[in-house]
Amino acid sequence: MTTTRTTVGPGDENVDDLDELREVLPTNYSITSYGADYPVDGLVKRLESGDIVIPSFRKECEEGQTTVGFQREFVWKKAQADRFVESLLLGLPVPGIFLVKEASGKFLVLDGQQRLQSLLDFYRGLFEGAEFKLQEVQKQWEGKTYKTLKADDRRRIDNSILHATIVKQDEPSDDQSSIYLIFERLNSGGTILQPQEIRVALYHGLFASLLSKLNDNQDWRALYGAKSARLKDIELILRFLALYFHPGSYERPMKLFLNRYMATNRNLAKQSEKEITSLFTDTVATIRRGIGEGAFRPFGGAVNAAALESIMCGVAARVDKGPINDIPELSKAYKLLISTPTYISAVTKATADEENVSVRLKAAKLAFSELK
Repeated sequence: MTTTRTTVGPGDENVDDLDELREVLPTNYSITSYGADYPVDGLVKRLESGDIVIPSFRKECEEGQTTVGFQREFVWKKAQADRFVESLLLGLPVPGIFLVKEASGKFLVLDGQQRLQSLLDFYRGLFEGAEFKLQEVQKQWEGKTYKTLKADDRRRIDNSILHATIVKQDEPSDDQSSIYLIFERLNSGGTILQPQEIRVALYHGLFASLLSKLNDNQDWRALYGAKSARLKDIELILRFLALYFHPGSYERPMKLFLNRYMATNRNLAKQSEKEITSLFTDTVATIRRGIGEGAFRPFGGAVNAAALESIMCGVAARVDKGPINDIPELSKAYKLLISTPTYISAVTKATADEENVSVRLKAAKLAFSELK
């Protein structure tokens, strides 16, 4: 697969990378799916208790937060929420929702965030900080909150049914790539979700939170540039870590490789927060100090994702043995590396191919290995 310029949001227009959205995932999976009908009041109770989780994407992790999701912040306008509630009051059929059953027994919302959040807001009586009174609806419900609805109307909405399709990947259990594929397909009609947005929801946990924290590192920000609205910067941190710790297990497609690593280290069982944080911070600090803030733009302009991951891995391998003191030599080694024809080819052509990944990682590691 050739390298292409990704254009997925502010801060991402200047990243040259393979187009992960075009990578095809293998589909040899065992999936269980079944339908379930839930009364609205039962859904609201499950949402309030945390048995059903609506992932809510946040750029910054809140203290103690482990569920960092793929979904955009609530995007429905008040009129849309009003009309959805009105549809239930009228007894009209509404679209179903999709849920993933997790190992914990909880359900993660794949599709239906806007509908479920609207219901939760209506029952709680607040919409974006203001009292949730129905407005753009039929006259008999204008100005009504859930509590001020007539008893018959409350029973009607309480007893309204939403159909849920519940999915669970049975085999293999280590990456949930079939669920990942469903995320992609379900969200193909609107703004297409980027691979890392899906990962953060599907593999939410300690590792996802740690990646978000690392993304705030000042040396990293200076090297990468403005924060990505679509998590491309966080994805590249993930790629560095995956290729550093497991270079020999890389196989195409890249997104499946990253899925598996994020899934297996979801709760930091393979590498600890301390180990990852120390490796990352020492590496980006060394690169910024010794190579400069243009280190990941070896050919000018755009961040080159393949160069970024290989330079990070090469410097990290050397830094792991101790600090680099000869800064001028680090700069010279970098300039020699990015002028080598085989390396240039490996970071600009078919960058997801196993051979090119191996070539650039080995070249970068060798380039920095003897520095004092």
